Amino acid sequence: MTNPLTEKLVRFQRPERSLPYLPGLGSDRIAPLFGLDIVEYDKLCQSFDDQAREAARALLDDDAVAAAVDALPLQPGQHVLALGESSTADRLSWFEILRHLIELRRPADRIRLSNFAISGATTTQTLNLLPVLGFNRPDWVFCQLGTNDVQRVGGRDGQRLVSRPETERNLRILRDRGLALSNTQWVWLTPTAIDEDRVADYEPFRRNGITWTRIDIADVAMLARELPDRTIDVEDDTVPADEAPLLLDDGVHASVAGQQAVAASFVAALAD
Repeated sequence: MTNPLTEKLVRFQRPERSLPYLPGLGSDRIAPLFGLDIVEYDKLCQSFDDQAREAARALLDDDAVAAAVDALPLQPGQHVLALGESSTADRLSWFEILRHLIELRRPADRIRLSNFAISGATTTQTLNLLPVLGFNRPDWVFCQLGTNDVQRVGGRDGQRLVSRPETERNLRILRDRGLALSNTQWVWLTPTAIDEDRVADYEPFRRNGITWTRIDIADVAMLARELPDRTIDVEDDTVPADEAPLLLDDGVHASVAGQQAVAASFVAALAD
């Protein structure tokens, strides 16, 4: 039985993305970073992929979701690239679920989805990925960023990691230079809401003196809505509900059910 903390680390951390300057970073080198052997690591990664696929299958049981996937404005053979943070880097993220929705519903279209999101990334750090856009020249970019920018160190009254003007500047640079490099169609997603009580109770956050507030998340969501191109609003898709928990125990990251809700909202909005 894999340690729950190890499972969570493998779910969200993708060393091959955050360490792009180390060539040949395969399972044989990544597995030991998590204290696993290659077989254990590959098996765990496959289990997450299987879960994402099952989450997509469950969504496709809804005729409205299936019809929305059919109506997505993605053309056969197109390349879709995702930029973001842990909400997208997650092996069970809305983007991974979207990959399976398209593969299951539109296999003949051979639409390719590439996930370049990095857990913990701020908008400033993501500017380093601009060359990725030039190299890959995607037809679409789906971008969800800003939650890490509004992480506060030292409590609710501490400083944001990235100021609001800097967040806006970074997002606009990312979009403008990205379009110049790849002539892509750009789609923003708002950050999803957080649960402040769970954030405050989560020991690793408390120990390191970091926190998030819903006001700050809402502020980044407002910024996203003001940006050029299309913004799809998923801010409230992880608001705590009485049904299946939509957030993990840390109050920031979405559960599988929460990621399903984001995927369903995104597909419905983009197909509209």
